[in-house]
Amino acid sequence: MNYLFQYIVTQVIKSKPQGKHLSKTKQQYEKELRAAKVEFSHLIKDSALIVLGVISASIGLKGFLLPNAFIDGGVTGISLILTDITGLSLSLFLVAVNLPFIILGLSTVGKNFAIRSLLAIAILAISVHFIELPTITDDKLLIAVFGGFFLGAGIGLAIRGGAVIDGTEVLAIYISKKTALTIGDVILLFNVLIFGVAAYIFSTETALYAMLTYLAASKTVDFVVSGIEEYVGVTIISDFSEDIRLAIIEKMGRGCTIYNGKRGFGKRGDRLKDSDIIYTLITRLELAKLQTEIDKIDKDAFIVMHSIKDAKGGMIKKRPLK
Repeated sequence: MNYLFQYIVTQVIKSKPQGKHLSKTKQQYEKELRAAKVEFSHLIKDSALIVLGVISASIGLKGFLLPNAFIDGGVTGISLILTDITGLSLSLFLVAVNLPFIILGLSTVGKNFAIRSLLAIAILAISVHFIELPTITDDKLLIAVFGGFFLGAGIGLAIRGGAVIDGTEVLAIYISKKTALTIGDVILLFNVLIFGVAAYIFSTETALYAMLTYLAASKTVDFVVSGIEEYVGVTIISDFSEDIRLAIIEKMGRGCTIYNGKRGFGKRGDRLKDSDIIYTLITRLELAKLQTEIDKIDKDAFIVMHSIKDAKGGMIKKRPLK
């Protein structure tokens, strides 16, 4: 594919007049070529994530939840309830119930998101309707836990690919913009309503297992979306900032950024002391070593730490732990 892009650019450049204008045109097309390559590679990656998400969700639905009349939260839970009540195909309800949320996502999130989500839900509906899977287990606890796990993994992978196969998040985003409720509050209230309906229509036991399925799914979504690795952003303020900077680079093999700041502790009219503020990103496994190296240099250093869901670029994923 790279050769195809290069060939197209070369042919376009050859058709342009020679001279100074050619150089500008060539630079322009080289920039467009790089942009096209990035977009194409991201499209392939996102499509692969969505397909894997659909496969995982199909396993959770067909192998665990649907054969045993289990339900989940969100739009998928509504679809499962309607399927059990009416006896109609789950595929029909997956598309019908999600469609209003996708239309809502068109204005709330964007056109590209809505198209990807619609395709993902359509593929999921087709796979659930046509692909047959054996019932993996009849144990209710295993059904709730692993059904939620596979369904949550599917939802999380689809989100990583820029789409959703459950429109609850879209509704939550829309309502949070219009009210004082947070996205988490909306999702919680939405699912409490679903579990209440399940308890009324089926039984309290069914609703309780549905809650367990939802918890397994939501935790799996968080795990997939936030990433496997957990990072810690560390801000360090010390009079020995240069020594600490060298220790981070030489002894830990990590990069850092230096901010120019001032000490804020002082009375009115006092001249504030200039200070170099160090910011670095490390894994949780390296946190103890970093604190040890800082204590060797300055036990009174002011350190602020906060969790980072994921990181890209820099040195943190390129160099091994020392």
